[in-house]
Amino acid sequence: MAKKLNITPLHDRVIVKPAAAEEKSAGGIIIPDTAKEKPQRGTVLAAGPGKKDEPVTVKAGDTVLYGKYAGTEISVEGLDYLIMRESDILAII
Repeated sequence: MAKKLNITPLHDRVIVKPAAAEEKSAGGIIIPDTAKEKPQRGTVLAAGPGKKDEPVTVKAGDTVLYGKYAGTEISVEGLDYLIMRESDILAII
């Protein structure tokens, strides 16, 4: 069982755990670490309450797609997360 994240996002911020980068291409070729692209998919771990008149629509556990350069990378207890605005999220899968 995963440990509880001790960070609470404010306003319309969302904390996302990025999915792991692809290890192989569709043709079965192993991709080296230097050529891997940043994942654009992740799981929401926590979401803030939203702005005054705009509640947040994503919730913890949702799998989302986000922009390539969205969010700020943070490291908590050796694990990497992204913190971003809800508007940076493109879709819920």
